[in-house]
Amino acid sequence: MILIDRFLSDEQDPKAVEKVLGKLNDMLSANEELIYMAVQKRPAVNLLPTCIVVSNKRIFYCEPGNFGITMNFKDISWKTIKEVSFKEEIFGSKFICVPTYGENIITEYIPKVQARKLYQAAHEQLEAFKEQQRQIELEERRSSTSPVTVSTAPVPVVEEESVAFIAPVAQPYVTPYTAPVPVEEPEDETTLKLRKLKTLYDKQLITLEEYEAKKADILDSF
Repeated sequence: MILIDRFLSDEQDPKAVEKVLGKLNDMLSANEELIYMAVQKRPAVNLLPTCIVVSNKRIFYCEPGNFGITMNFKDISWKTIKEVSFKEEIFGSKFICVPTYGENIITEYIPKVQARKLYQAAHEQLEAFKEQQRQIELEERRSSTSPVTVSTAPVPVVEEESVAFIAPVAQPYVTPYTAPVPVEEPEDETTLKLRKLKTLYDKQLITLEEYEAKKADILDSF
């Protein structure tokens, strides 16, 4: 059960918060956590406010319908978001979500304090997702890099010269050095799935579209 008090710290509408959290409680996926909620506050009438909720996996837009009887939910995962921003105005602020494809999503009349904290939470989660993507892509490039072969140049032939015979001096026996065998760290389940998927694509067992779709599913379930 989600605690309501933590989402009322910046004068959010209690009724709107309670209604939205009651719906979102059954929509969260495994290991998903709600981080911050902002509630729209229009200057005149605020009976049907829109709520924006940030989780560690996506942004929820909760818009009332049928004069507040129903609630429409739209969510956008971090992998489809290019950037987020906000703009302060006379009456509150605009929160702007820029998707990778499609038009910007602009929500007006967000209280200024809530808009700043909403942006901070969304920006931190978006940057964390991008960093996770960079690490996964780096690991994929490392796994697909071919081993480097070192060519050995021919040894020049030196003409033998006649030299006087010198008896060899006995040398003490030295135990040959044996390099330790490196121990590979076990891979986590997500990296293992991505590596197997990349192998299927490299062997042309799946198409590029199937590879990108399955890769997105694996990352979304992380």
